[in-house]
Amino acid sequence: MMIRKRRGALAAASALTAAALAVASCGSGGTAEQSGASASSSASGPITIRLQTFGGGSNFGYKNAVDKWNAEHKDIQIQYENLTDQFEQQYWPQMIQWLQAGSGAGDVVGIDEGGMGLAKARSEWWADLKEYGLESRKADYPAWKWENGVTADGKLFALGTDVGGMSLCYRKDLFEKAGLPSDRDEVSALWPTWDDYLKVGEKFQSKVKDTKWADGTNTLYQVVLYQEAEKNGGVSYFDKDNNLIVDKNPAVKTAFDFATKLSQQGLTAKLRNFTEEWATGTQKGAFATLGCPSWMLGVVSDNAGEDAKGKWDVAAVPGGGGNWGGSWLAVPKQSKHPKEAAMVADYLTQAETQASVFKDFGNMPSNTKAQQDPAVQGAKNEFFNDAPVGEIFAKSASSLQPVFLGVKHAQVKNAIESVIQGVDDGSVPYDKAWQQLVDDAVKAAG
Repeated sequence: MMIRKRRGALAAASALTAAALAVASCGSGGTAEQSGASASSSASGPITIRLQTFGGGSNFGYKNAVDKWNAEHKDIQIQYENLTDQFEQQYWPQMIQWLQAGSGAGDVVGIDEGGMGLAKARSEWWADLKEYGLESRKADYPAWKWENGVTADGKLFALGTDVGGMSLCYRKDLFEKAGLPSDRDEVSALWPTWDDYLKVGEKFQSKVKDTKWADGTNTLYQVVLYQEAEKNGGVSYFDKDNNLIVDKNPAVKTAFDFATKLSQQGLTAKLRNFTEEWATGTQKGAFATLGCPSWMLGVVSDNAGEDAKGKWDVAAVPGGGGNWGGSWLAVPKQSKHPKEAAMVADYLTQAETQASVFKDFGNMPSNTKAQQDPAVQGAKNEFFNDAPVGEIFAKSASSLQPVFLGVKHAQVKNAIESVIQGVDDGSVPYDKAWQQLVDDAVKAAG
């Protein structure tokens, strides 16, 4: 998913609070104005379909697609509501409350990969998209992306939007300042392994004193975790029977050890990703590298601003590929207009729309037809020094190996990343961090 400039937890909480108050004021799953429009839409006006997503700035990248739909469908209008920039901390907990209550959720809602385990397990929350002919979309997706949108009892409840892929974003001007190569192919050759990445970071740090090598521990922890999970049975925090395996899975410990080493060597700016401070650090050039799935390119460009155009570039990630992120669109059963909502979800996940979103905002399509589109495969990103992002991410998307994410993945992920950040900012001692990580994960898993 495309997640651009983050506004911070306070703004996120305010957005959700406002949304919740609007729901309470009309008591029908929408604002008072929307409720009235819905009640009379068949007689006096268009049907309003509320599309709810998460992420700052351009988030899912749907602005242009929504504008196009609204211009062409006067009888069905999409109202695009981006509720918050925080999925695990704000959006998903609130969405769960609305789904359980039977009111409050939009007609079409975005779900990050970390929430799909729970979403699949709660068939009663969702409309069955098969009833609206969308089972015909199966050939548009890799098997794993499609199957993740199907519940155990066979209900098709969600269609895939994007996938992450993996790369590293880097400040080419700062590399030059440190006497390092800045050409993307030469940079990729600097770090075939993560140990090499750390060695290059030490060299960089010895030359550039006012900038840190990496943004913080969490972003790169996440990259390493996904890579290692692919090597360890395709699982991370839970096994495929939904048993918590944080303390048993080598992938988690390897990623934790790397993040700890990165911090101990003083290579981070100690910024937690997706916070206001992190966004400001990007703008001010506080760090030179960070892990970049496709949607992260938009985060960096929005946060850094136009003055940084051409200063950033994209290189291969140490250790090969990997994936981080990706989302789905679902239609809650509480929607008063499930047929029209299904039409909107269908439109937003079609190959043409996903290719357009990638061109406009950078979200790598999960739709295989869109991935094969010459406009996608040949795309370049002007902000990132004309990096061939289509070539980089289309190749990784076509060979992705899915990682199983359990029912409580989002909750456990949030708890673990708080510890990983604590290691970096000094609030969690290095020698106690692993045990606290395990203990907090157990609490979060319930």
